[in-house]
Amino acid sequence: MQTYKRACAIVFGLMMTVLCAVVAAETVMRKLFNHSLAGVDELSGYAIAIGAPLAFAVAAIERSHIRINLLHMRLPRRMQAGLNLVSALALAALAVFLLAFAFRTLTETRMFGSVAQTPWMTPLIWPQSAWLAGMAVFTLAAVLLALAALRCALRRDTGALADGFGPETAEEELSAELSDLEARA
Repeated sequence: MQTYKRACAIVFGLMMTVLCAVVAAETVMRKLFNHSLAGVDELSGYAIAIGAPLAFAVAAIERSHIRINLLHMRLPRRMQAGLNLVSALALAALAVFLLAFAFRTLTETRMFGSVAQTPWMTPLIWPQSAWLAGMAVFTLAAVLLALAALRCALRRDTGALADGFGPETAEEELSAELSDLEARA
């Protein structure tokens, strides 16, 4: 999963870097030359739609999605494990729903031959296909994590469910930051 997470993060980072360069070029061209590239806002919308599911996958694998940790850390380990299982299953269900929605949207776009209402008049099937691929990446990560959590639950491995699928503790976050600092130094 770490390689999967790293690939998602690299693709997302490259997309956002290219988007930043294009937006900067657009801004400079407008200010200095009174000329626009036309469609940068369209391109940025596509980049966000495609990049968001990649970021969701990274957050799921890193266990960095938002939870109310104040309450979670005060619960008995057995309850923590149960909540972590419910959380993993709910995230997978959400991912499957979003993938189905993206697929249905793409099917309707293909059926109607929809194009963007922008100067580029982009056939929406192209960006929506990439969006669907991004959703598939997120869904795969979420479903694999849910299956791993379910496997721990079936083995009655409360420790693995509590530790491996819950939010990071303050100590884990501090350790990760210190090791990252060491690696950069």
